[in-house]
Amino acid sequence: MIKPVSERRQMIESGKKLLSKTKQCNLLGIHRSGLYYKSVGESQENIKLMRMMDEQYMRTPFYGIRRMGEWLKEQGYEVNRKRVQRLMRLMGWHTIYRAPNTSLSNKEHKKYPYLLKGLQIDRQNQVWAMDTPMFR
Repeated sequence: MIKPVSERRQMIESGKKLLSKTKQCNLLGIHRSGLYYKSVGESQENIKLMRMMDEQYMRTPFYGIRRMGEWLKEQGYEVNRKRVQRLMRLMGWHTIYRAPNTSLSNKEHKKYPYLLKGLQIDRQNQVWAMDTPMFR
């Protein structure tokens, strides 16, 4: 089983002269530049923005990235769309979209029966379909 990169990073011994850091990294399958990476985390301003966005999202879950950005600008924060998008992705949010209502038919229209219901289609050219344009 392959261990996570954070665990493999800790396996590298810098004091030993038997293997260089480059060779140790190659053996563990990580990049040498990744040894020096330190995670910074989110700034206090971003955490404050995320709290505000969370409260607004509970009131208006249909707000997308652009609307949420406009709302933050109305509150006095200078944010761009990409920052709002990153913070929403970080919180795991997706906009709730209203689904189109396509299954309501006009009651005046004639309903035709489905002629292939119950038919077992098991060979080529057994059933054909055609779409004709409106004739005038």
